[in-house]
Amino acid sequence: MKTYPRLTEMGVLHPQQICSYSVNSIDYIDVLRVVYCRPKGSILPMTRTYKFPRVQKSAKIGDGAAKTKSVMASDPALLAAVEELKALMESKQQKADVADSILEELRLLEEDIALRSEFIKELVSKIKSV
Repeated sequence: MKTYPRLTEMGVLHPQQICSYSVNSIDYIDVLRVVYCRPKGSILPMTRTYKFPRVQKSAKIGDGAAKTKSVMASDPALLAAVEELKALMESKQQKADVADSILEELRLLEEDIALRSEFIKELVSKIKSV
């Protein structure tokens, strides 16, 4: 299993159970909401919310001027967590796509076997009637 260090630091013990996530901003706080796919009857929470205060940074304005402006940026910890969540969701999607492909190939194989089996039965019935 792939490790997710930032999510582990946040207390996420079972990242494979994450279904989705969202990020919203309220005033100067970024809110990360993680939604889990838990088995029925589980006493674990279905969602967890994490709050990250925005970080104040200085940004240069203009071309070569020494003027700076104070801007609010997302916490690097939030950005790292979101990157890990994106990677996790992409990995889950790829696995789902592979599983769908395998099931489709299996369906086609079963269909092919059924057709060939029927053809062989017809050949046997022709041999019996001769």
